[in-house]
Amino acid sequence: MAKGKINVSVDNIFPLIKKFLYSDHEIFLRELISNATDATSKLKHLTSIGEAKVEYGNPIIEVKADKEGKKLHIIDQGLGMTEEEVKKYINEVAFSGAEEFLNKYEDSAKDSGIIGHFGLGFYSAFMVAEKVELITKSYKDEPGVHWSCDGSPNFTLKKSKKENRGTEIILHIAEDSLEFLEDNRISELLSKYNKFMPIPIKFGTKTETLPKPEDAKEEDAAPTVEVDNFINNPNPAWTKQPADLKDEDYKSFYREMYPMQFEEPLFHIHLNVDYPFNLTGILYFPKLSNDLSAQKDRIQLYQNQVFVTDNVEGIVPEFLTMLRGVIDSPDIPLNVSRSYLQADGAVKKISSYISRKVADKLSSLFKNNREDLEAKWNDIKIVIEYGMLSEDKFFEKADKFALYPTVDGAFYTFDELQEKIKANQTDKDDKLVVLYASDKEAQHSYIETAKAKGYEVLLLDSPIIGHLMQKLETSKEKISFARVDADHIDKLIQKEDTQISKLSDEEKETLKVDLEKVFGEKSSYTVQLEAMESDALPFTITEPEFMRRMKEMQQTGGGGGMFGMGNMPEMYNIVVNTNHELVGEILNTKTAKKKERLINQSLDLAKLSKGLLKGAAMTEFIKRSYEMVK
Repeated sequence: MAKGKINVSVDNIFPLIKKFLYSDHEIFLRELISNATDATSKLKHLTSIGEAKVEYGNPIIEVKADKEGKKLHIIDQGLGMTEEEVKKYINEVAFSGAEEFLNKYEDSAKDSGIIGHFGLGFYSAFMVAEKVELITKSYKDEPGVHWSCDGSPNFTLKKSKKENRGTEIILHIAEDSLEFLEDNRISELLSKYNKFMPIPIKFGTKTETLPKPEDAKEEDAAPTVEVDNFINNPNPAWTKQPADLKDEDYKSFYREMYPMQFEEPLFHIHLNVDYPFNLTGILYFPKLSNDLSAQKDRIQLYQNQVFVTDNVEGIVPEFLTMLRGVIDSPDIPLNVSRSYLQADGAVKKISSYISRKVADKLSSLFKNNREDLEAKWNDIKIVIEYGMLSEDKFFEKADKFALYPTVDGAFYTFDELQEKIKANQTDKDDKLVVLYASDKEAQHSYIETAKAKGYEVLLLDSPIIGHLMQKLETSKEKISFARVDADHIDKLIQKEDTQISKLSDEEKETLKVDLEKVFGEKSSYTVQLEAMESDALPFTITEPEFMRRMKEMQQTGGGGGMFGMGNMPEMYNIVVNTNHELVGEILNTKTAKKKERLINQSLDLAKLSKGLLKGAAMTEFIKRSYEMVK
């Protein structure tokens, strides 16, 4: 029997492993099963090329918990190791950089993780074990080996009577880690990290119900049998070729990944590239709400079918982190715990590739089944708008398939929209004005007024649409957006059938004076007289588009800092339809008190339509309305 010291430069390395990886200590099981998978996969390769003269068979990895003995076993049927290989790979740990690492990250190393970076995947076992045994036999014709270490640099190495090839690791679980002997905890970790490992993983048994015999009575219970419990799917959908999968296969895999998600995905994108990097995966577009923060971190990152993290920032463009699915790549550089990405050129290329593939998929849907894309648009638009805002290359591609719905349910691309509105939605500066509503119900009267004039009104109601409109205005020539209750609608060039006012210039001036007298000198309302159809609303409140946008920016933290001012002033236009019967009645009313009451009532109704009537003004309006009814 040999004895010795593990070749590390820091004597107390095992306590340091435990200390610095404490926040992530559950990854020990992932690391050990990953090692077992590597050993099994390597054996498969060696047998396939004839270098290993053994039967590969149908190897599995088994996890066994011994609660009474406080031991956890991880057993594989892979390559195994010779005594020399144990000495090389287990004892001679290259750890010369450990002290420098510890000095550099003395305060921040708790969460940084050091496994992997120094080749210490196996030693993650000491995060939960006070003693580790390794019993192994190589596929080569050499004796088995039994290695043991109690968490100090001291180890023992002796011959083993193990007869079958492969490796068994026995963890003597420490008192503070007994949770890892509980079946539920082990199942949780296996499901989290190893659900799609390429080698079958067995953990315990499960009860299966058999069909009743033909001669069984109705009240007889169906027979049951105990069978091996395999917890993983070694051949998940993303490892297969798209040509070998049907639509139902993709949906089935989605349900496997997200068993608590009851809605089917809208569509999927299969990623498969082997140059200039290796990457496979499947991304799904789910139905999305306007709550962006609640939908992130649903994509899972794998490395050779081993779960790494669901924080894919850096690999997946941020606007796509609201999607769901899997990305698997051996070429993604990860640090020690396999959980944190290192920024480098490879990651940026992968991110660009994923963005391009998504754009290509959406472009294909638009060209081949536009009707289907329109039906799904409201459920996916937030992702596309976010992408157009955040990535110029995606913006260029999306400009061809991004859709802009109208309040009546029609959909236009931007080019189609320009053609549609250029006939009658041009302002005095020869700009095309795109009218839109952000709330179809609240802005209903304004929508109806615009439609009555023959204008097209879009329905743009996502939380980031304001930012996208600004980008469109700067990237397109002579285009401006105006909400349907803004003052731009009053500045559009009138069509040939423009209404002629029933009021003379003198009557208009009298009306304006009467209105301004009621509003008061310091009113935030500017009177604007306009001849419209007689059945159009008599009073409408609009807001200067510029001021409305500035207030929105201020609410999101932009306005005050940008302009060095506090609250933006309230500024509104009162658009008065000089052809409406009520306006004529106000003008001709001789009693000052009645005229004032009619004007106040009309103004309050306009405010109510705009959502501006609140508090004491609302109470006064209700009282006055009851008096007028009475």
